[in-house]
Amino acid sequence: MKIPVGISSCLLGENVRFDGGHKQHSYVQQTLGQYFEFRPFCPEVDIGLGIPRKPIRLIRRPGSDEIRCVSTVDSGQDFTDALTESAQQQAHWHQELCGYILKRASPSCGMERVKVYTDKGMPINDGAGIYAATMMKNFPELPVEEEGRLGDSRLRENFIQRVYVMWRWKRLLESGVTVGRLVDFHARHKLIIMSHDQQDYRALGKLVAAIRKDNLEQQLPDYLHGLMKALKKIATVGNHVNVLQHIQGYLKQNLDREDKQELVQVIEDYRSGIVPLIVPITLLNHHFRRNPDDYIARSWYMKPYPSELSLTSDI
Repeated sequence: MKIPVGISSCLLGENVRFDGGHKQHSYVQQTLGQYFEFRPFCPEVDIGLGIPRKPIRLIRRPGSDEIRCVSTVDSGQDFTDALTESAQQQAHWHQELCGYILKRASPSCGMERVKVYTDKGMPINDGAGIYAATMMKNFPELPVEEEGRLGDSRLRENFIQRVYVMWRWKRLLESGVTVGRLVDFHARHKLIIMSHDQQDYRALGKLVAAIRKDNLEQQLPDYLHGLMKALKKIATVGNHVNVLQHIQGYLKQNLDREDKQELVQVIEDYRSGIVPLIVPITLLNHHFRRNPDDYIARSWYMKPYPSELSLTSDI
């Protein structure tokens, strides 16, 4: 079953850009497309702008902090409200998504650092596309990323991990949430959360411990907010080392001296940047196949997404 993910149409090779072209992204289409069911959308086409068309841009009018989206040839042609309404009208399928990949620098779809022009000359890269900003405001927990940032292995892994967590969260909601199922969901993600932020890990643990049948529905939004807030932070090598050492503790009664030394060395090699994260995880999985542990076997940390994506193979 593929995971539903929204995407700017031009990134899939659709000729919808202002110049009649596209910005097809091979990694997104050929690799992620094996696991994601992409739902393409172009808000500029949706509001009736032609192909090709005059380009648009973001401006900040004098004496105002408000950002508007206008034509580059006639600032009187204002498309801000139309792009905002376009995003509002797509909410019915946005709510089904587990992630969204946006076109970098677009005045309609850019996630951040979009050029905003003023009457003072040089633009400032501090804006967000009008459609994108509205969509992200409507669905603040939705994992969102730009295609340009996916070239960074840490940002790419962070985004894909959040997409998979969101997908599992939606499966949990569909199955009918109970206190027991939420506790199990949290337990299976604890090590992932720990690798992102120790403080958030402890806060979420306290939140889950306080959930009862009578307050479950009220606490679910707070749990999801805390979970996605923690996962949006980039996992650090130091936090991963702490998690690996924590997992290693489950084997202390099962490994002989040489195996223990090898595992300690591999984790230290990862800390030093000599080997990627996949190496200690692979070795740990090898030992747990010989010495099964129910908790570790169910933890998503050991296999958070398909191994074919090779995300943990980068140093």
